[in-house]
Amino acid sequence: IFAFLALMCLILAIGNGIWEHDKGYYFQVYLPWAEGVNSASYSGFLMFWSYVIILNTVVPISLYVSVEIIRLGNSFYIDWDRKMYYPLNDTPAQARTTTLNEELGQIKYIFSDKTGTLTQNIMCFNKCSINGKSYGDVYDMSGQRIEINENTEKVDFSYNPLADPKFAFYDHSLVEAVKLNDVPTHRFFRLLSLCHTVMPEEKKEGNLVYQAQSPDEGALVTAARNFGFVFRARTPETITVVEMGETKVYKLLAILDFNNVRKRMSVIVRSPEGDLTLYCKGADTILYELLHPSCNSLKEETTEHLNEFAGEGLRTLVVAYKSLEEDYFQDWIRRHHEASTALEGREDKLSELYEEIEKDLMLLGATAIEDKLQDGVPQTIETLAKANIKIWVLTGDKQETAMNIGYSCNLLNDDMEEVFVIEGSTSDDVLNELRNARKKMKPDSFLDSDEINIQFEKSSKKQIIIPDEQANGVYGLVITGHSLAYALEGNLELELVRTACMCKVVICCRVTPLQKAQVVELVKKYKKAVTLAIGDGANDVSMIKTAHIGVGISGQEGMQAVLSSDFSFAQFRYLQRLLLVHGRWSYIRMCKFLKYFFYKNFAFTLVHFWYGFFSGFSAQTVYDEWFITLYNLVYTSLPVLGMSLFDQDVDDRWSMLFPQLYVPGQQNLYFNKVVFVKCMLQGIYSSLILFFIPYGAMYNTMRSDGKAIADYQSFALMAQTCLLIVVSVQIGLDTSYWTVVNQFFIWGSLSVYFAITFTMYSDGMYLIFTASFPFIGTARNTLSQPNVWLAIFLSIILCVLPVVGFRFLKAQLKPTPSDKVLLKIKEAKKRPPPPSPKRRLRRTSTRRSGYAFSHQHGFGALIMSGRNMRPKSPFATTGTFSPNSDKYKHKGL
Repeated sequence: IFAFLALMCLILAIGNGIWEHDKGYYFQVYLPWAEGVNSASYSGFLMFWSYVIILNTVVPISLYVSVEIIRLGNSFYIDWDRKMYYPLNDTPAQARTTTLNEELGQIKYIFSDKTGTLTQNIMCFNKCSINGKSYGDVYDMSGQRIEINENTEKVDFSYNPLADPKFAFYDHSLVEAVKLNDVPTHRFFRLLSLCHTVMPEEKKEGNLVYQAQSPDEGALVTAARNFGFVFRARTPETITVVEMGETKVYKLLAILDFNNVRKRMSVIVRSPEGDLTLYCKGADTILYELLHPSCNSLKEETTEHLNEFAGEGLRTLVVAYKSLEEDYFQDWIRRHHEASTALEGREDKLSELYEEIEKDLMLLGATAIEDKLQDGVPQTIETLAKANIKIWVLTGDKQETAMNIGYSCNLLNDDMEEVFVIEGSTSDDVLNELRNARKKMKPDSFLDSDEINIQFEKSSKKQIIIPDEQANGVYGLVITGHSLAYALEGNLELELVRTACMCKVVICCRVTPLQKAQVVELVKKYKKAVTLAIGDGANDVSMIKTAHIGVGISGQEGMQAVLSSDFSFAQFRYLQRLLLVHGRWSYIRMCKFLKYFFYKNFAFTLVHFWYGFFSGFSAQTVYDEWFITLYNLVYTSLPVLGMSLFDQDVDDRWSMLFPQLYVPGQQNLYFNKVVFVKCMLQGIYSSLILFFIPYGAMYNTMRSDGKAIADYQSFALMAQTCLLIVVSVQIGLDTSYWTVVNQFFIWGSLSVYFAITFTMYSDGMYLIFTASFPFIGTARNTLSQPNVWLAIFLSIILCVLPVVGFRFLKAQLKPTPSDKVLLKIKEAKKRPPPPSPKRRLRRTSTRRSGYAFSHQHGFGALIMSGRNMRPKSPFATTGTFSPNSDKYKHKGL
């Protein structure tokens, strides 16, 4: 704009020098030059700076004030949005900054934490399969399965005084099976009450609190407790269980602990009757290999149930048992003692013994646990994906847990071509895995003719911006924290960002807070995209601060994330409303404001430029000085603010139903350099019309009473009246959503203009302030003529008609994706609105998510040693969990 201003002033200054040289000489009789000044070039020099002062309105100085007002108003909309208010915690959404509203409408990448952000970190025993029969679904009288909701009748556990009142289950047939003393059912829950590493705490009798390393185990033991098999207490040698009201003490002989290779755990106990039994639970892929051949038919039935559970996103676990002979066990436990005390190869020897005894198991069934997501998370992620927003999950959880949540949230699904898992242990391994993944997604990216490869070679490995690359399908990427450490090194980061950005979903697991920030910084470095990070804990602060926009969730992990964020609310599902509604509206409003503001300033200022050619380049203004003062301050300030604060192309409901409307913001289509040039050209065209139509209409024109009207003051009044009406009509064309405020501002501004004009040009104002208001009588003399209004009407038509025609033809001949969606919405508005989905979104998958053993290896040995127990409970002679145990702290549990 400054360059354009300088160019106009230079042209007019040169014109002044030429005019003074050719014509000005003859006017020196009337307009003599100053003493000692007789140079046309010096006059041109002075005129250059005079026109800088006159044409300075092309530089939008008042734009900054208006922008801040618009941003402040749009921030209040977020604070006031009742649909982003969470009543359970009395937590409204909060805009903690007023400078990033429009960037909310341009987000391309979202980086999200998992625990506490996507999930509630609450595990719930949902369904199970026992002896080939599935439990957990509810059926009506006709045998049709019905959806479980808040009105569904819960199972009454009042018969069990030790039941957990918070536990909810809806299938009454499982309680009946327990009450009927069904042997497989009793054995199933007996296994859940014995095979675990949970520690009980009973401060008051009957008030049991389970301290579990992972919420999964706590959910299973709580389920057994409610169905009549209450894990009451433990010592290093015994486990006390209340079975259907009868207290039994089992002797704990061995714990076959979990590790990442085994993916299972077992306990060996002796019942009060003297029976030796091994109880085992683990991932189905592992345990199925250890079953006795007689379980084949039951395994097929259980597999069907596992597939069904997996299709609903539940975390599954298979349970089995084995009766042991006394002689064999005594020999095995002796060898186990020798292996556990060996100085060399202890782990290998123990693993061999575990493999030996965990064979020919008898299948009991399977459990299905729901890792409770926050309400609306799958729907939110699906909606954001339709808006072409890529979601990366950065979590400290282990790989299996992270992938389970990925499938539950519909981040990952079986429709994907492939989910790449990067888990190399060396830099070369990670590089090969990343390149193999990229080769499958886009083989052309390895050619020498590839644009990015050429750009990378030319830049001599300096920072480059990687354009969006399209893969030949839909892919996902999972990378572990150990591999990520290598991938974030200088020579691999380009490979990582190219491969990851081709994938629809990226999950980084076992990452540190620093790595979260590094991943965000990597995308900011190589991609020309706006990023958003969302989290709820202190470990997410670095990620939130690194992204362009940080969002904090006020959850259960304190307020550090909220205090470091730009926007905050209570639930992840509000993110789609923040982006698709408030963000998109803010972006559209700001773009419309900028386009209109530049247009009206160019149209206003350039009339002076054309007038210079007819005034001897004398730096005389076209308009009255009072009009110049009030144009931006009074006449056009409120209408543009009204549009910028209230306008919306579609309402919030349609914005959520058609997330594709968000895409133009990501591509910055509504305001860029091309759009700015179009605004400038439209302003130049309008200024030509606004000068030459009044000039032609006034040229040698007579009033109806025969008096002359072709004077400077009449021309100035007509030009400024045309200008104000044209820019008012233009803002009406730009406004999509009319409110009372918009109407009042536009019509009010025109009314104020005419009121002020007739007042300032009246006889009274001239008599009071003769020097300040010289346009005496001009308004009533000029605006009373029909030919003046005809010229004004012609100016309006010529200014507006090309704009209307261009918009119509563009929408018909070359519609944008937004135009197509808006047409669908227009047609859909004629029909009743579709009901909002109430059912929880379920995924269909054949992938069974294995049980996520998130507790530490070696905890079984810690329990057997008794070093984490202390006698405390007055209601049992056994020990209880001690959170202050040094061993427990050492394990980081």
